[in-house]
Amino acid sequence: MNNENVERIELKIAFLERANHELSDVVYRQQRELDALRSQLTNVLGRIDELKHEARPYTQQEERPPHY
Repeated sequence: MNNENVERIELKIAFLERANHELSDVVYRQQRELDALRSQLTNVLGRIDELKHEARPYTQQEERPPHY
């Protein structure tokens, strides 16, 4: 192998290492965002359950449309 081929391979390796690092950073940020969204979803679902238990059933009068 001549110097030109070695240099070309070294450039490709450097490019791939940089791309790998950038992709790793993206995956890390996405994982943090996913964790935050899961936490928010858990909180929202918990609040919905609380509201379901606090809600009273409608009466027959309330269930009728207002035009009756």
